[in-house]
Amino acid sequence: MNVKNNLLIKRSAFESATLAVILICCMLVVSSCEVAKTKPNVILLMADDMGWAQTGYYGHPLMKTPNLDAMARNGLRMDRFYAGAPSCTPTRASVLTGRTNDRTGAFRVGSYINKQEKMLSTAFRNAGYATAHFGKWHLNGQANDDTTHPLPGSDPHNPGELGFDYWLSNHTGFDKHKVDGGTFELSRNGKREQFVGDGSEVIVSEAIKFIENELDEGEPFFIVIWYSAPHGPWTASDSDIAPFLGKVDRTSANMHGEIVAMDRSIGSLKRGLRDLRIAENTLIWFTSDNGGTANIDAKVLPETKMKAKDASIKGPNIGVTVEYPSNCSDEIDPDLTSLEARTLHGCYRGVDPDSTGHLRGFKKDFYEGGLRVPTVIEWPAGIKPRVSNFPSGTVDIFPTLIDIANLDPQSINEVHDGISLAQVFENEPRRRDKPMGFRANQGRMWLDNDWKLIQNAETVDGAWVTKSFELYNVIGDPSEQQNLIELYPEVAKRLRDAYDQWSLSVSRSAFGADYPEGKVLPAGRELIPGLEAQRKKAMARWEEEIRLSEITVLQ
Repeated sequence: MNVKNNLLIKRSAFESATLAVILICCMLVVSSCEVAKTKPNVILLMADDMGWAQTGYYGHPLMKTPNLDAMARNGLRMDRFYAGAPSCTPTRASVLTGRTNDRTGAFRVGSYINKQEKMLSTAFRNAGYATAHFGKWHLNGQANDDTTHPLPGSDPHNPGELGFDYWLSNHTGFDKHKVDGGTFELSRNGKREQFVGDGSEVIVSEAIKFIENELDEGEPFFIVIWYSAPHGPWTASDSDIAPFLGKVDRTSANMHGEIVAMDRSIGSLKRGLRDLRIAENTLIWFTSDNGGTANIDAKVLPETKMKAKDASIKGPNIGVTVEYPSNCSDEIDPDLTSLEARTLHGCYRGVDPDSTGHLRGFKKDFYEGGLRVPTVIEWPAGIKPRVSNFPSGTVDIFPTLIDIANLDPQSINEVHDGISLAQVFENEPRRRDKPMGFRANQGRMWLDNDWKLIQNAETVDGAWVTKSFELYNVIGDPSEQQNLIELYPEVAKRLRDAYDQWSLSVSRSAFGADYPEGKVLPAGRELIPGLEAQRKKAMARWEEEIRLSEITVLQ
């Protein structure tokens, strides 16, 4: 073989080897990208009673939320995202289980979640993630008493018992800036600690410390940050309420100030992730637990005043009755804080401006304003910026994260109500194949893409009264001004039949049909008598629903 041919052979061999190395490197890069994309860090943020219209990106007339606005620009803005229920505890249960509240034991505000539930936190822990909860918990059925421990380690429903390695939490709201000298308590893994400052900023600062520690350990993390803001009574700092004084009353100024501080904490969180160089593959999902506070006053009358009016009235809260709507703001000093108005006069003042914008209703309603909430998902490694109008909700968080974080598909109860939104991260589906059902506090709703069937319940003279069914097309009429139930009876019947079938499944779940034991095990905790009386009434209704369905089948 001549020298020239020998050189050609050597060159060819070298080029082949080089190509092989390049291919291997490319495969490793792609593989590492895929691993990164399937193992993102995950942070779930949830505001407390934040209305759909209370962001800068939706055009709030007074308030600026630059950090939420930046998330909306850089992430997936979900314009039709629904809380699991129009109230607090039920929605929190839906986030962590992917199931509607009545399946889980968390049937109303202040109730506990069944420990037999399969939890999102446990799914992440089993997948090798460090798990932590910060802020408001409200899934343990603890009496709402400020003199008690914020969340004892002995509580059988504390976060540590339900999948979280680490927790700095309070069983209820804790952000009481300027009250009690500006201090508040949280429980760090069962040990009570006192803090000073804005609650939103405190829990985010503590979360960043946790993240720094976990980076040293080399583990990905799953963190839940549930704010206490902007749930009333509102007590923001002087600097945060100053821009609003003179434009609205002091009650509303404090509410806006709490949202401003919460938004600032989100900026601190994102800055901390950037400083740690992990922002690219950290998914942040922001939402709210239900619709916003009403712009209408309510007056709470103690039992003594109630008896003077009508001793026969017994409202849903034993010992009190509620006048709603009320004009109590007109009767008191407008410069009182919301806490002073409540304590001195029993006046729960409405907020100004409206917290839900053009959407009808507020917290506790099944109208859009009670359930549709501001929601943004930011994940630079996996989401390109856009706006989605795909109907979705908190029940979808668990199924979505199974796909996104490569969790065990068996980690969620087989009977669940959500779907994975992983496809929505990439593009807009034409329609949602699985409708969304809601029921709480004797109200109910069925959402099938554009069509929505609802039945609200409200208090009249202190008693719950169920209203008639209503039908809306929420795309053509997002403000729900045109009840179409008379014009489209066939649509109403189709939705009602689908709801009834779903609701029967939920009622069976409430008695433990989805658990291996086939029943709900005892709570193992001290029960709140008033709450348990309401639970018994609810279960009697569900038992009757099951009984009637069985009679129908036999016929």
